[in-house]
Amino acid sequence: MRKILASVLLAALSFAAFAQSVAFGNKILRVGDPVGRVFEVAGQPSRTVPVENKYGAKEGERMEYFLGNKTVLITVRDGKVTQVQEVF
Repeated sequence: MRKILASVLLAALSFAAFAQSVAFGNKILRVGDPVGRVFEVAGQPSRTVPVENKYGAKEGERMEYFLGNKTVLITVRDGKVTQVQEVF
């Protein structure tokens, strides 16, 4: 029984780690969407942070949205969403 419970818990945690989309109201933003769609769905970010490689060159940017009890982090590279994270 413990093995089954551990397997179910592990599957649930791994599913959350691979989330590829986030909802803003009744609109969905997905990995691969263009940056224009980010502004259309989510509006202006609360904060924008540059994403740099190990040499300090800018590779993209991370848009941060502070929404009540959670923060949504959207990473954009080459004009497309490459990562979506929800932090509670």
